[in-house]
Amino acid sequence: MQEPLVLIPGLSCDASLYAPQWPALATGGRPILVAEHAQDETLDAIARRLLAVAPPRFALCGLSMGGYIAFEVMRQAPGRVTRLALLDTSAKPATPETNTPREQMIALAQKGAFDNVTTLLWQRLVAPVHLVDEPMRLLVRRMADEIGAEGFIRQQRAIMTRPDSRLGLAAIGVPTLALVGEEDLITPPAEAQEIAAGIGANAKLVVVPGCGHLSTLEAPDVVTGELLAWLG
Repeated sequence: MQEPLVLIPGLSCDASLYAPQWPALATGGRPILVAEHAQDETLDAIARRLLAVAPPRFALCGLSMGGYIAFEVMRQAPGRVTRLALLDTSAKPATPETNTPREQMIALAQKGAFDNVTTLLWQRLVAPVHLVDEPMRLLVRRMADEIGAEGFIRQQRAIMTRPDSRLGLAAIGVPTLALVGEEDLITPPAEAQEIAAGIGANAKLVVVPGCGHLSTLEAPDVVTGELLAWLG
């Protein structure tokens, strides 16, 4: 049987974030599990929920918030992860400066203005060339609606308490893909470069031209190829 794969979506995203990659990743009957990441308010709880239903050993891939959760999984159960893919994410901890806009978005969502939140986020999620991609915008909006305002608030609170994952980078001994869009405004290429450098020889760094934060949707063929190579 093919090595099982666990996918973790990003903030306000669901399994559709990986829809372009799914057919290729599932080839050969590979079991794929998409983590539930909108029911808990801490990364610790989200990771424990994931580990409770995941296979004994699995490859792990997370994008953005999914990467923060992946780091927490590595802290809790490093022996269960066979390989690691970190897409458009960061190992840095939350800070008052990074939390301020998140608090503002939570306040908007609590006031019933979640539509405004998703509209504002869209402007930073993709490269400028993709801002006019209406099917992509509608998909991002549909995923956000599926997560909902309450799920979004829980996710933000979890992100706002994330620890410094840089401290554990050198201990990651599994094959790791650190991939980022060259035009990612949320977690710029320097973040992926820091991750790859911290992990060392086990890490492969990929910077995707013409791509923003949602690499799986913006550069689907490139990301699919890199994930297949990572899975071996």
